[in-house]
Formats: sequence, structure tokens, C-alpha cells
Amino acid sequence: MKLVIGLSALLLIPVFASDEHHAGVPADKALAILAEGNARYVVHKETHPDSSLERRHELVKGQHPYAIIVGCADSRVPPEMVFDAGLGDLFVIREAGNVMDNVVLGSVEYAVEHLGVKLVMVLGHESCGAITAAVNHTREAHITSIMKAIQPAVSASKRLPGDAVHNCVLANARHVANQIRHAKPILSKANDHGDIKVVAAIYDIESGKVVLLD
Repeated sequence: MKLVIGLSALLLIPVFASDEHHAGVPADKALAILAEGNARYVVHKETHPDSSLERRHELVKGQHPYAIIVGCADSRVPPEMVFDAGLGDLFVIREAGNVMDNVVLGSVEYAVEHLGVKLVMVLGHESCGAITAAVNHTREAHITSIMKAIQPAVSASKRLPGDAVHNCVLANARHVANQIRHAKPILSKANDHGDIKVVAAIYDIESGKVVLLD
């Protein structure tokens, strides 16, 4: 049985807002900040932090995001809203199916190496159109390249009981997280040395909840 851990469980970790804009926020603390933001979003009690004119002016001097989100291009899954985050808080990379390629890897490397981000979250989501297309073996022009990237997850999940798309969403998020952990030379070294934490998660469109996968 696969273990799933709700982000809300991480709220036991204390979070101090005054440190959120500092470079190099520890991964567990960043995860707790995301958990708090998602908890507010789920009950529609968003605070819309870091959205002021002063914050915008502050960011002219540079950015210090506390987390990298590798997410899907789906219009229903905007990370800044899902985690009730603001300007400069998240380094967001979005492609259909939250798939991995060299451009995405380079973007993650940049945020780790040059911005000091310690947490990488691969955020899959329920009812993903790209995953559905891959499960159904869709072949359409350049969409084929996305389907090819998702095929390892299709193969890994095709014999599992239950909903094929749901199972593939989970497998794909885990697969992409592993790709990041083992991407040489920068990310694999950072992961092996404990300098970064890479986690996979899934977003439920109906409830608004983000759940970590382990």
C-alpha cells in the first residue's frame, strides 16, 4: 500500500513569516509554508500574501522564492492560488502533464544553483488531460512529444487496480520527481548531499487539497 501524507500534517512545523523572503529557506520549512497556504485555499480563507505595491518594488532588487513547483499547464491548477502565495514566493515551471525535459531541468537547476531554493515539488493533478491522452495513446502532432514523456508512467501503472488515469497521475509525479533527483551533475549532487528535497504531490481539483506522495 502506498503511503499518502496530507500537507496539513506539516502544520506542526512552526513557520515564521519574517524569514519567508530570505534566500535558502530550509526545505521542511518551505513545505510547511506551502501547507499553510493550501490549507487557507481549501477553506477559502486566503490572505493573498506578498501582493502589495511595496512587495512589487522590493522584488526589483531580486528574487528569493522559497519553493520550486514543477506543475501542469492546466488552467485549473495555478500554484500561486493553490498555495495562497504571492509575488516572488514560488519559482513555477509549468508544462502539460508536468513532464520533464532539458528546459525544465535547466530551470530547476537555475533556481537551485542561483536562487538557493531547497524544495522542489512535482505537482500532478486529478483529471489531467495530458495524462488521459497518454493513457488513451493519443497521437496528435507535437502533443506526441508529451505522450512520449509520460509513457514510463503509463507502463508503470497500467496493471494497477482502479482508475487508470488516477494511477498514471501518481506514477508520473513520482517518475518526474525521481528524474529530478537523479539529474546529473547538479541536482543529483544536491539531492545526495541533502541540499535539496524533491517531493511528489497531487492536487485534487474538486477539494482543492494537495497531498504529498511517499
